[in-house]
Amino acid sequence: MNLNNIRTITILGILSFFLSIPALQGQEKFFRAIGTPHKPKVEVSWNRYYTYEGIVEIMENIAKAHPDLAKMESIGKSFEGKDIYLLTISDFKTGEPDEKPAMYIDGNIHSNEIQGAEFSLYTAWYLTEMFDELDFIKELLQDKTFYINPTINPDARNNYMNKPNTPHSPRSGMIVLDNDQDGQAGEDGFDDLNGDNDITMMIRKSPTGRYIKDPQDPRRLIRVEAEEKGEYEILGYEGKDTDGDGEVNEDGIGYYDPNRDWGWNWQPDYIQRGAYKYPFSLPESRSVMNFVMEHPNIAGAQSYHNYGGMILRGPGAEEDKDTYNAEDVKIYDAIGKKGEEMIPGYRYLVVYKDLYSVFGGELDWFYGGRGIYTYTNELMNSYQYFHKNEGRGNQEEELKVDRFLTFGDAFVPWEEYDHPQYGKIQIGGFKKNFGRAHPGFLLEQDAHRNMAFTIYHAYHTPKLSITEVKEKNLGGGLKQITATIYNERLMPTHSSQDLKHNIERPDYVSISGANVITGMVVNDEDFNKVEEQKHNPEKIKVRNIPGMESVKVRWIVSGNGNYRINVDSAKGGTVEWRK
Repeated sequence: MNLNNIRTITILGILSFFLSIPALQGQEKFFRAIGTPHKPKVEVSWNRYYTYEGIVEIMENIAKAHPDLAKMESIGKSFEGKDIYLLTISDFKTGEPDEKPAMYIDGNIHSNEIQGAEFSLYTAWYLTEMFDELDFIKELLQDKTFYINPTINPDARNNYMNKPNTPHSPRSGMIVLDNDQDGQAGEDGFDDLNGDNDITMMIRKSPTGRYIKDPQDPRRLIRVEAEEKGEYEILGYEGKDTDGDGEVNEDGIGYYDPNRDWGWNWQPDYIQRGAYKYPFSLPESRSVMNFVMEHPNIAGAQSYHNYGGMILRGPGAEEDKDTYNAEDVKIYDAIGKKGEEMIPGYRYLVVYKDLYSVFGGELDWFYGGRGIYTYTNELMNSYQYFHKNEGRGNQEEELKVDRFLTFGDAFVPWEEYDHPQYGKIQIGGFKKNFGRAHPGFLLEQDAHRNMAFTIYHAYHTPKLSITEVKEKNLGGGLKQITATIYNERLMPTHSSQDLKHNIERPDYVSISGANVITGMVVNDEDFNKVEEQKHNPEKIKVRNIPGMESVKVRWIVSGNGNYRINVDSAKGGTVEWRK
């Protein structure tokens, strides 16, 4: 090869390289991860928490980006006048969402239990963004509706985030009560003495103290043995005696519990601590109740709380255990045990047996009052830190998390402070957004797994089909039409609780376009055992269509024209068959 040829090849290679640069710049800069949206229309970071205003903005963006799948509405007002917004997620082109079997999801009923809002919102985002990417999601939204209410305590959610608080406050909403019974309301709340927007702990050196600082880790206080002398006493959460009654922080926001306000097995405050005036006395829970009452198509429900890694079902109190009968418990167990497989470290439990007694809880009202299969998930658990369960509130483990995983971001180092009542003290401890709430790097995974559990739940709400229509010529211009209606999912169209109390209307199977002589429910086709319906025989009343089972109805008609058969179920939706 001569020199000229080498020069020509070199020049062509250089030109080829530079000409390829625009093409390279136009290529994808990332590779799609399985199970996540490739090019989401709504960009959201799921490793952080959002204020009420941030949640509303994301909801608005979802509704705007997906007008055929998402609708946003206010279902009521909070105590402070904030709108309680809800997203309806469904394929609007395949029918009215309020006529499809529905799943209701909410979160953040306790204002410090914040991540339920993000988990709920993640579900709405995922369903809409994956609609065109996954056939399963498309079919799901063609069949079902999701009502998603991210926060039903918007006032106190913002207070938790924007104001000084502990990891456990405020649990209630923003109604101010006279907790210490001194005739004044809310006059001695938290005081953020060091101005860091966290209410941490106060300690003080004391000759009678029962604690020392761990020589290996001075963040940690260790209680000494009974015969040993300590160096520090714990004074409690950061604050001071504002009203001069000798108590610190004893009269802040609340106290009432929004999850003790529901109209099933409700008890007053002297029996159930946290109950307010009467069932649904709080505007937030009343708004949810009204929405649910107006939407009889809700067949399943999910509420998100924290902490502990639990999938909970009722009853909340032992006195109510007979409400949850064996037929419904079979459905609960099938879905709940599947949830244990889907969400590592979570356990499927019963509230009163495995946790504590609850009267007037949302969980029990949804099932006891409305016959809706409902779970409460207690989000976040220690298993997610190091893949071993250390239990709730294990300080040694939490300190390891702060050292090895969050690199000091979870703990406020001890610093001296001159206190107006206690004198020289030290302030420090875990920040309010650690412990109960997921660190950001764990948030999206747990959100997805919990969402997958609620999708599994929603998938098993009733799905009805007319699988067979048989005709038999009876002579004399008469014929017999027998239709088989099959429920393809686990849940019946009426739970046993629903049937026991006649909560929801029956299902109806009707025929049109034929002259109906008589109609009946077929109890046993082989032995021709039927139950005739003498009034309005063209519209057969069916009490229930069990999960994974079928019912048969029959008409005797005259004429040979075409006809239609329709099934209309409040929780099972509608289906039509045409000849």
